[in-house]
Amino acid sequence: MSFTVYLSGEIHTDWREQIARGAKAAGLDITFTAPVTDHEASDAAGDHLGPDSVSFWRDHKSSKVNAIRTKTLIEKADLVVVRFGDKYKQWNAAFDAGYCAALGKPYVTLHAEDIIHPLKEVDASAQAWATTPEQIVEILRYILKA
Repeated sequence: MSFTVYLSGEIHTDWREQIARGAKAAGLDITFTAPVTDHEASDAAGDHLGPDSVSFWRDHKSSKVNAIRTKTLIEKADLVVVRFGDKYKQWNAAFDAGYCAALGKPYVTLHAEDIIHPLKEVDASAQAWATTPEQIVEILRYILKA
């Protein structure tokens, strides 16, 4: 069986690469997709649509352009992994989890124990909660090889 997994959330660590390496080492047939992880490129996604004097409108245009990619890849995914890091509040990751829940799309959260409480509703709709990329690889191995 082959799978498509969308890796949503935190962009400041190499967790995506860890999961991809682990899946490859396990011989899993998985295509990984992700949002644009270059923060500046993501912020500038709508800049070609014209200048703005208020930062709200720049963010608004770029978020709409980014949403084309995000919505399309989430809808095409068999599973979504939503990573919450400890450095920033990832409202976009929480939104992606909510979108998955609304679509009935299975998702797994990946975050540390110290943010269980603020993520309780997000985790309540998830199919699993993991604390390490290795646990995510094991979930994927089970799904594809069991």
